[in-house]
Amino acid sequence: MSSLSASYAGVVAFITVANEGSFSRAADRLGIGRSAVSRSVQKLEGQIGARLFCRTTRATSITREGELFYQNCRPGVDRILQALEKMRDLREGPPRGLLKISAPHGFGRKVVAPLMLEFHAHFPAVALELLLEERMVDFATDGIDIAFRDGYLDDSQIIAKQLIPMQMHVCASPNYARKHGLPQSIDDVAAHSCINQRLANGRLQYWDFKINGQIRHLAPEGNIVVNDPSLALQAVLADLGLAQLPAYQLSEALRNGELVTCLEHIAPDDRGHYLCYLSRQQLPKRIRAFVDFMTARIRALDLSSVELQSLDPILATDPATTAVVLP
Repeated sequence: MSSLSASYAGVVAFITVANEGSFSRAADRLGIGRSAVSRSVQKLEGQIGARLFCRTTRATSITREGELFYQNCRPGVDRILQALEKMRDLREGPPRGLLKISAPHGFGRKVVAPLMLEFHAHFPAVALELLLEERMVDFATDGIDIAFRDGYLDDSQIIAKQLIPMQMHVCASPNYARKHGLPQSIDDVAAHSCINQRLANGRLQYWDFKINGQIRHLAPEGNIVVNDPSLALQAVLADLGLAQLPAYQLSEALRNGELVTCLEHIAPDDRGHYLCYLSRQQLPKRIRAFVDFMTARIRALDLSSVELQSLDPILATDPATTAVVLP
């Protein structure tokens, strides 16, 4: 490596002298002393065993060996300069290049994918690749630029920017509530049909509650199990049972009166939806543009707003449904 380093410095000095026709002008171009340029060229000549320049007190001219070496080196140096120029364009020009994005299935389908189309219309030079997956990605190994995640990532090397809150709600359709009532306590859940979700690691996702300041995990018996929150929502809307889902999945259906919620008095703490990336330093413009765009657009969607109002008079007539909360 030390030999390569010396050779590289010598080649840069040699190319600059050849282009400028003078050790002094080469030193000015490189921003170093003339003696340093001369030493680098002399070291290179020693490594390749050939004299590259004829030096006199009046002029400096390139030798035949130097001319041959210059022709062989020039394409490589040009490619390095082109690479540097492209990197400068990426930093200073319009956003461009490939952006690889990871998101959970539910949030990816409902929120990220539709907004990607709008982003691409604004920044057509940015190529987008969206991977829907529940597992925790490794940014370096998987080559991921941006990851959307439910809940905070406990990793000091990852920048995690909260987009919106993520409050979990136990929900059902009004028809299900009329027929079966809704639970008033965590113990009542066992008497109901439940729709569960299976995680990427194979286990069922817990339903979380906060009771007397303590987090309680519940794994209710389920007659329907899916691995996608949007499928769980479809099952709830089809009057098939209860499910615990994040507010962003439910907000529209709640506003439209298609769902009711219950057990709000023991709802768990907000975990938040986060946009994650590796570093703020030397951040490519395509990543910065995507982060800013998604942050503004997702917050404007008001996905976390779930208004819980008084009981529906029809449901309130049945004592078993007094835990129902309607939008």
